Amino acid sequence: MWKKLRNPALALAIAGWFFLFNSAPAVAGLVGSKPASEEVLKINREEDIRTIQRALESKIVQEKLKAYGLSKEEIEKKLSEMDDQQIHTLAKASEKVLAGGDVLGVIIALLLIAILVVILLKLLDKEIIIR
Repeated sequence: MWKKLRNPALALAIAGWFFLFNSAPAVAGLVGSKPASEEVLKINREEDIRTIQRALESKIVQEKLKAYGLSKEEIEKKLSEMDDQQIHTLAKASEKVLAGGDVLGVIIALLLIAILVVILLKLLDKEIIIR
């Protein structure tokens, strides 16, 4: 009798063993990211501000800002009040202004400069009045 039950019992035991351990749910989860250190954030902010300053030193940008009645002091004040995300967004737009290139590049640069000026005007709560 044991001979007849030995193979089926062994097969059921092995099947039960595999069923138990193979059907257990996998445990997974997200690993939290490390927050960036303040030094890295400060360096990135400083690099972004330098990029914005280079764009603001552009002759075309200076002429546009003067046309809208903005002084350097107002711009510097507003830049110091902006948070890191706003600075980074403005720096990205400024990089495109600094890229330059052929005629198409000049047109794109002028459009980006206009967008940069409009963003600064909005941040300074200035209005554009066309007569």
